[in-house]
Amino acid sequence: MKERLLEMLACPVCGGDLKLVHEEPREDDEIIEGCLSCVKCEREYPIERGVPRFAELSSIEKEKAETAKNFGWQWTNFTQEDDKYSEQFLGWLQPVRKDFFEGKIVLEGGCGKGRHTALAHEWGAGEVVGIDLSAAVDSAFEATRGLPNAHIVQADIFKLPFKQCFDYAFSVGVLHHTPDPQKAFKSLCSKVLKDGHVSAWVYGKENNDWIIKYVNPLREGFTSKLNQPALYQLSKLPTAGVFIASKFLYRPINKSSPALASKLFYNDYLNHIGSFGWREQHNIVFDHLVAPTAFYISREDFESWWDAVGAEEVEITSHNSNSWAGFGRISE
Repeated sequence: MKERLLEMLACPVCGGDLKLVHEEPREDDEIIEGCLSCVKCEREYPIERGVPRFAELSSIEKEKAETAKNFGWQWTNFTQEDDKYSEQFLGWLQPVRKDFFEGKIVLEGGCGKGRHTALAHEWGAGEVVGIDLSAAVDSAFEATRGLPNAHIVQADIFKLPFKQCFDYAFSVGVLHHTPDPQKAFKSLCSKVLKDGHVSAWVYGKENNDWIIKYVNPLREGFTSKLNQPALYQLSKLPTAGVFIASKFLYRPINKSSPALASKLFYNDYLNHIGSFGWREQHNIVFDHLVAPTAFYISREDFESWWDAVGAEEVEITSHNSNSWAGFGRISE
């Protein structure tokens, strides 16, 4: 943890300022082990392995803990990098472009292994803070510790330990895995300054009936209950089918005959992920099977989220015909 992160932190219980009351010898400018204390309620929060910790899985709701545990394993094992992450990230954030990050104080709601935190830093963010509830924060810290303006915090998105100090907040692929996606979105927006902006990407209900009807029951009743190493091996079977179809059917037909390709089942998405290699496709399949909780949000419901937080200039865009990318300005 870099000491200047204190300027943004606040006690998640009472909102009081935090102070550093103990630290071990630093590594460069990172506090690797230490303790933070609230000046108002005197609660203490540890800094462990470079990350301030505001949530313990043993003390949070079962549904959140199970989700964090499963995704934590995922992001500490799928640590690969891919040169297409930048393009993929911008697709989820549309209409945001790289230069939008320049000089902004940025909050990422659910950072996983830190790949988007690193990109926000690369694109010029003044400061970028990635939070995650899971053990993935350890991977995220290792991936970003050399970046001078990047910070990683372990926290519950429903109880964010920050002041209202961010110019921009984003969350991609996280809100729909929380027990109450709209409440999590509202919490994220509450840390954004007036006239700041928010981006959110969520699974869409439209065009995903087959997942809701067939994949969800399998995920809820079986795959999310497996231990993660077992699911890692089992998920290689559906990954093989996706890999063969996307690489040797969807990609070639989209290049040679777009009109024919448009008639293929789930074409936009399968053509899109066909640009990734085996490892990333395995990660995508595993991600769909590991989550204990997943919601599919209709456009109408997604629009109501933005209305509820008083957002203006809202743009909602279909992404790969199976999800929604939203962007808006916080006016209150």
